[in-house]
Amino acid sequence: MSKLQIGTSGWVYKHWFGVFYPPNLPTDQQLTFYAQHFSTVEINFSFYRLPERSVFETWREQTPDDFLFAVKGSRYLTHMKKLKDPMEPFTRLMERASGLEGKLGPILFQFPHTWHINIEGLQPFLELLQTYPKQQFTVEFRHSRWLIPQVYQLLENAGVALCLPVSPTVPLDICLTTSWTYMRMHSGQWNMGYSDEELSIWVQHIRSFIKQGIDVYVYFNNDPDGCAIRDGQQLHILLGSR
Repeated sequence: MSKLQIGTSGWVYKHWFGVFYPPNLPTDQQLTFYAQHFSTVEINFSFYRLPERSVFETWREQTPDDFLFAVKGSRYLTHMKKLKDPMEPFTRLMERASGLEGKLGPILFQFPHTWHINIEGLQPFLELLQTYPKQQFTVEFRHSRWLIPQVYQLLENAGVALCLPVSPTVPLDICLTTSWTYMRMHSGQWNMGYSDEELSIWVQHIRSFIKQGIDVYVYFNNDPDGCAIRDGQQLHILLGSR
């Protein structure tokens, strides 16, 4: 049976107090509270600074047994080094993130929007990812030149999912390169939040994926004013999964 996971990108936002979190909730109880409402979260903080393994272990201990963490790879690897000499930063990421143990879900690598296609850099990186055959990986391209059949074939050969970024400003091609898919809901057509009409379009896609036996991971990255919380909950309702 296909798996559906819906959550948000990050959970530590001051502007969520009074909108989602109770006003006086201690900060060290935010994740526990969040996990009462969602079954998964994307760790966005790791993109800016990779936490120590002990931090991942603490997050694991603060969540239910069936909770799942997606992890965003460090920008040091994707934006600063642009995949050059990836072994050391990738190994460090895997060693630390493995502190989540069985709660470790997909790992996301987001490429810079200014970086054009580079097959020579992508191919050895995908080969490196294959040294962890049981781990799920997904790549988010932010430049349209990456969205070509040659790249899709490389992803498929490596068992890596093409991330589906949903935003008016990010190029999107609804293409499946493996037996699961990863959606990042960045912003709606008119504002940060999504209208029911916009969400309904993705409800149709998600139902189609599930019908095909595709596992679906959805993370809302539109955190201002608590839009991610409301949209994630509304997507559940529209799908009849809550």
